[in-house]
Amino acid sequence: MINVGIIGATGYVGIEIVRLLQNHPEINISTVVSQNFVGKKISDVYPNLRNVFDMECEELDIDKISDKADIFVTALPHGVSKEVIPKLVKKNKRIVDHSGDFRYKRVEVYEQWYNTKHGMPELLEISVYGLPELHREAIKSAQIVGNPGCYPTCSILGIAPLISNKLIDKNNIIIDAASGVSGAGRSSDLSYSFCECTENYKAYKVATHRHTSEIEQELSLLAGEDIFVSFTPHLAPMKRGMLSTIYANLTCEKSASELIELYREYYKNDCFVRILDEGILPETKHVAGSNYIDIGIVVDKRLNRVIVLSAIDNLGKGAAGQAVQVLNIMCGLPEHTGLLTPGLYL
Repeated sequence: MINVGIIGATGYVGIEIVRLLQNHPEINISTVVSQNFVGKKISDVYPNLRNVFDMECEELDIDKISDKADIFVTALPHGVSKEVIPKLVKKNKRIVDHSGDFRYKRVEVYEQWYNTKHGMPELLEISVYGLPELHREAIKSAQIVGNPGCYPTCSILGIAPLISNKLIDKNNIIIDAASGVSGAGRSSDLSYSFCECTENYKAYKVATHRHTSEIEQELSLLAGEDIFVSFTPHLAPMKRGMLSTIYANLTCEKSASELIELYREYYKNDCFVRILDEGILPETKHVAGSNYIDIGIVVDKRLNRVIVLSAIDNLGKGAAGQAVQVLNIMCGLPEHTGLLTPGLYL
């Protein structure tokens, strides 16, 4: 068994990782860290785990916990990781990090979009962007993996085949995406309270959302040139799930059926990418609770425009499920191990 420690285990992402890993056939959760619940059983914080996973939460003491695990998953706020990751690296631990701190190739991009100094730019040289469908080989031997954000995962995978095959105008890409409220984390902020969110649908951080830079970085790498996108996130009145609608102008005439075949060829080795038949579109209820991404494609012949719709669970393929997929790759296991649970639907 491979011992894995989870730091930040009682946030929504952390507890979803616990839920997935406690039943993993090859991975053992050897320590769970939560500064807010030190000494409490994790099943007292999340009673759904009672008699399933009752481990006691530890304090964040790197010297104390480092010998307990081979790999650590950190689910900490942006910036907090800089107090933790370097210490784990010095102890030769491998890390899957959920902050934005290790998702970037260029430190100046991070500092511009996060409006803070990075603090450990030298570690970017040993970190890998954790999107398996694009960086599987690099993930295998990485010491640090920056697990992607949910919006970038949903958007990048939705448009990657078009960018890679140079089928769209790179100057006019529009992405509208909607996320469930759990994407904001386990926050007590008023704007995420029930009465503020229910029966409401709103855009936020229009043209300024930090995940824009993550999307642009990965699409630019695929294109071999700078790509800029117009990205607008929305908050939807649901607990979990994400739907991205991507608009791009085709550079040649292509039918939906032709593009569907192209997508299926592009993702033929990716078990969690499901390309839907023509006329069928993704829905969040079909992926919630799973690590799948569903992608549907429509071509508006009047405008010679392709419309790609992609759906994920923001806590699954958008965070915790993808982290387990990454862990499997790092450990040399089949990447679907412990992840073949279908969506909840209801």
